[in-house]
Amino acid sequence: MEARVREILSWYSSDNPGTRTNLARLLTHGRLAGTGRLVILPVDQGFEHGPARSFAVNPPGYDPAYHFRLALEAGCNAYAAPLGFIEAGVSEFAGEIPLILKINNHDVLNDEKDPLSAVTGSVKDALRLGCVAVGFTIYPGSANAQAMYQQCREMIAEAKASGLVAVVWSYPRGSSISKEGETAIDVVAYAAQIAAQLGAHVIKVKPPTQHIELPDAKKVYEKTGVPISTLSERVRHVVQSAFDGRRVVIFSGGATKENDEAIFDECRAIRDGGGFGSIIGRNSFQRQKPRALEFLSTVMKIYSGELK
Repeated sequence: MEARVREILSWYSSDNPGTRTNLARLLTHGRLAGTGRLVILPVDQGFEHGPARSFAVNPPGYDPAYHFRLALEAGCNAYAAPLGFIEAGVSEFAGEIPLILKINNHDVLNDEKDPLSAVTGSVKDALRLGCVAVGFTIYPGSANAQAMYQQCREMIAEAKASGLVAVVWSYPRGSSISKEGETAIDVVAYAAQIAAQLGAHVIKVKPPTQHIELPDAKKVYEKTGVPISTLSERVRHVVQSAFDGRRVVIFSGGATKENDEAIFDECRAIRDGGGFGSIIGRNSFQRQKPRALEFLSTVMKIYSGELK
């Protein structure tokens, strides 16, 4: 095992051997194996955004097996999806790639300002399907955040008792936060801290902007001179906010962008800021497979250091 993987595992000394083994599986699979970096393919958008918005641009994506194949051929560290998509393909691809079962989801048929995701899977489902991890979304800033924190904590406790890794999507959203504030540096850093305090092993957040949302936080940032002018500086601050970098923090790819170079520059900033990688869904599976594979290959080369 590479020294970097051993170092990361040492941060989770309170966890049992099963959980640490499954975390090692995430870190030692695919093209980035052993580097301490992660590129994960998440496909929960069919539930979260609707099938046409997710897959019509690349119709093979309607087939659950397509995403297993894409993740495998690209050399991703893992594939993450809700219960239905994993159940529909796991038998064909059993044991070929680490799986993350997303056990709560939110639809946009009633896109309320203060979202509350529904629990749509379980730790038992993850064990039955051979997953290495379970995933859970929380929305810090929602009026329903406290309920989600409690649900998330229960999920994490059960995952740890069962030897699984807990991945938390921490996405600030709600009536008390502006749209700009959802990706504000102070809010994203706070979201990473909340997920870490809940006990997450891996934390997923959005790349932060230079905007500062909370007046009290703005005073502190200005007084202490926290560097936030570049994305790499902001990534470094978010990672620092997750126990001084002792929790794995990865960053979302967001909506599909036509400018590949802009995404590659973002990945460089994440790498240079000490981020652990990316979880890229729409920018991967909404491209035709040859282009998606080329795109993901470049992303992985950036994270491995092959490309500067």
